[in-house]
Amino acid sequence: MHVPDRVIRPQPQTTWLASADVPTRFGTFATHVFRTTEPGDGTCQHEHVALVYGDIRGGEAVPVRIHSECMTSEVFGSLKCDCKEQLDTSLAEIVRLGGGAVLYLRQEGRGIGLANKIRAYRLQSHGPDTVDANRMLGLPDDAREYDVVPEMLEHLGIESIRLMTNNPDKVDKLRELGVHVVGRVPVVVEPNEH
Repeated sequence: MHVPDRVIRPQPQTTWLASADVPTRFGTFATHVFRTTEPGDGTCQHEHVALVYGDIRGGEAVPVRIHSECMTSEVFGSLKCDCKEQLDTSLAEIVRLGGGAVLYLRQEGRGIGLANKIRAYRLQSHGPDTVDANRMLGLPDDAREYDVVPEMLEHLGIESIRLMTNNPDKVDKLRELGVHVVGRVPVVVEPNEH
């Protein structure tokens, strides 16, 4: 009998900490902060953010972007990825649609951390793409985890989502965690020369 890792491995606990309306250039979002802590010792993992637009409580097929932090793109303006453009496009589309959410997860560089991401950038400057550079460093293709997502969605009262992503694997991972994903909406942005 197969028992999913989620059942075997104790999961981090997620706690809602605070919320406030935050005006952005796209519109005003109710901004909720959650903290994950390790079971047993209470060690803080990360603080994650949910940006909510409109009345989505009890919503079905709510447009939701599960977005992982990208300091290099979103803060420093790096052109090596399109993370900032995908985030901005998602926020604008959620406002255009009249409701939805962005769950902003603090897991830099596909979960490998900032230092390893910069190491991968150096390798990429010689030709390899993101996945190949991670492999050359002995890192997984994608180390992101989504265990916090079901609890965040439950807190927000979202029944089912239309996932805003270009990654079909993310749909599978969320469904394995019990998230009711009813569809996938691509987030198309123009590529740049890098």
